[in-house]
This record gives sequence, C-alpha cells and structure tokens, in this order.
Amino acid sequence: MKRVLKHIALGLIIVTAASCTKTDNYKAPDQTLQGTITDVGNGQNVQGEIGDAANSSRIKLLEISYSSNPTPQYLGVMQDGTYVNTKIFAATYKISAEGAFVPMVQTTPVVDQSQTVVVKGGTTAVNFQVEPLLRVSWVGTPVLNANGTITVQVTVTRGTTNALFQNNITDVSLFVNTSEYVGNNINDASRTARITYTGNAANTTLGTTLTLTTVGGALPTGRDYYLRVGARTDYGLKQYNYTDVKKLAVP
Repeated sequence: MKRVLKHIALGLIIVTAASCTKTDNYKAPDQTLQGTITDVGNGQNVQGEIGDAANSSRIKLLEISYSSNPTPQYLGVMQDGTYVNTKIFAATYKISAEGAFVPMVQTTPVVDQSQTVVVKGGTTAVNFQVEPLLRVSWVGTPVLNANGTITVQVTVTRGTTNALFQNNITDVSLFVNTSEYVGNNINDASRTARITYTGNAANTTLGTTLTLTTVGGALPTGRDYYLRVGARTDYGLKQYNYTDVKKLAVP
C-alpha cells in the first residue's frame, strides 16, 4: 500500500512539474500606436499634465477583437498633447481620448466619437480633434523683473460653445520649474502664483489680459526657468488646460 501511495505521489509531482513548465505561446506586443490630440477650433495641440496619468489626458483602448465588453486599457499622453506606445498587441480596438475637453463619449445625450481601428503592420497613427474646456494663450513673453520675480500675461477663453461644459472657472495659475516638465503635478510650489475665483466671477475676465507674477521673492540666479499657465473649471476631475511651455533665463 505504501508503495502504491508513493507511485501516486510521484505521478502528481511529475504532472505538476509539467504544468509549471508549459510554454507561453502568446506573441509579445510589438505594435506601435501613436498620435496627437488637437484643438478642433485652432488646430493646436491640446497641452496637458505630466506625471499623473489618472488626472491628465489619456488614451482609452477597448480591445473588441474577442470581447464585446472588454476591460479598458489606458495610455498616457505627453504634456505637448502627443502620445506613443510601442508595446501594443495587434488587434481591433475602439479608441477615444479623455482629458480637459468635451468628452468624446457621453451617455446623456448619447455621443460616441471614438474610432474603431485595426492595429497591425507596425505603426498605426490615431489622431483626435477635441473641444478643450478652456483655451489659455500667452500675451507677449515672460518678463524678468528688477526684483528677481517673473511676470507673465495670458488670456483665458472658452474652448467650447456647448453650455453643458461651460462650468465655472476656479483658478488661473502660473507654474514654475527648473525643467521643461512643468504643471500642476510638477512645479516649484513656493513660486506658484494663482488667481482664484468663486462662483461665476471669472466670466467677466474671459478674453481680457490677466497678469501673474511669481511669489516667494527673487528667483535664484544662474539658471533657466520653465513657465506654464493653467486654467481650470469645476467640471469633473478639475483638470487644467494649459499654455505651451516658455523658457526664461535668469542670469
């Protein structure tokens, strides 16, 4: 009896070992998906956040090749509004973009501006045109003041005529950093200048020139500073819409 049990145990060990060494025959993802998110109104890239995929622009992928109810996959978007990912499986996807713009997919009313795309053959480009919640534009160039602070001027306007997404503006903020990556998530908080609003108070400032000056006294000399202004509404995740990045040398 003991000998029989030993043989049974040995057989189980062999079966278990065989199952553990089974070869994974799935091909590794080798496709590239890339593109740009642009403002449908002016053709410019929609500037975004950096360093926080959950609260910045992102690309949503639904692989519909094998399932009618797939789990969403998300790709991060760079702060200049472009994205690229070189590790995508060849498949058919339903693709949309999410960020500080009018949602491409809505339930009430029903809107679906997603794109169904077959990703194969190496590199697939998928671009999106969206309506940003706000447009933030530079007026002139940043100025280094005699006291070592920096002053900038911008205008803020609505990026959409859709009243459902013309929420109250909560703030306009000047972000500063010593690298080109700068925004709400990455900045020198001790230098951030912010204009805050309550209710609909910001409506009277739309289209007017706003002036912001860095706080915290004189900036350390002998280095470059990167500046970007963001404005946001109280819609959804309260994400910022941004200018592009400006560099200013402080000698």
